[in-house]
Amino acid sequence: MPMLEEEIRQIMADETARLQAAPDLAERVMRASRGRRTRARVAALATSVAVIAAAPIGYLTVGSVATTVPEPTISVAPEPPAIDDTPPARTEPPNLGDLGDGKEFGQVKVGYLPERLRWSNWSLDFGDRYTTSYNFDGDKKGFYCVQIYMYEEAAVQEVDDRIQQYRDEGDGEEVTVGDRTGYLVIQHVGEDGMKGTPTLFLRMGDRQRAEIMFSPVYAKEFSGAEAVSAELKRIAEGLTSTH
Repeated sequence: MPMLEEEIRQIMADETARLQAAPDLAERVMRASRGRRTRARVAALATSVAVIAAAPIGYLTVGSVATTVPEPTISVAPEPPAIDDTPPARTEPPNLGDLGDGKEFGQVKVGYLPERLRWSNWSLDFGDRYTTSYNFDGDKKGFYCVQIYMYEEAAVQEVDDRIQQYRDEGDGEEVTVGDRTGYLVIQHVGEDGMKGTPTLFLRMGDRQRAEIMFSPVYAKEFSGAEAVSAELKRIAEGLTSTH
C-alpha cells in the first residue's frame, strides 16, 4: 500500500506540473492497484487529479478535497485628469509701434505740445480708434500728462453720442478751433466734487474725431481752468489729418 500511495503522489505531481490530466491517467492508476476496495480509492484519487489539473491556478488541493482560494483583485483608481497649470502666455495689446518723437501717429500729425512733454513710448491701436500719450520722462509706465485719442469711420458715432449726452446734460461748452468746431468739457468728475479730466473733442472731418485730454494732476501745473483750456485749444489747432 505505501508503494501504491507513492506512485499516486508521483503521478499527481507529474500531471499537475503540466496543469493538464493525461487521458489514460485513471486507467494507469487502476492497473497499478490490487483489489476492488483499492480500485475505488484510487479511482477517486485519479479523478481528483484530473479535476485539479484542469482547474485554474488559484485552486489548491489537500488530499482528495479541493479548497478554493480567490485570486487577489487589484482595484485601480482612475487617474485624475491632468491639470495644465502653465500660466497663459502674456500678449501685448495692439500698439502703433515705434513712433519716434510721437508727433505723427495713425492718420494724424501733432503740431504743438506743451513744453517738456515727450512721447511716452506707449500707444494702443484698435483699428478705427487709436491713442497715444505724452509725459515728462518718456516712460510708458509713468503717468500721462496729455493723451490724444483718435476716432475714425464707424467709431465716430460713439464719440458723437458722448458729446450729445454732455450737451443734453448742459455740461461743457461749444468751442471754435480755427475753422473747426469742438466741445470743451471736464470728464469723470467724482461725486465728492474732485477735479476731473479737462477734455477737448475736435471735429477733424466727417469721419474723424480727436479727443484731447489733460490728466487732472498735470492740469494743476497751470494757473487755472482758462489756462488749461487755452493749452487744449493750442494742441487742437496743431492737429492735422492725413486721412
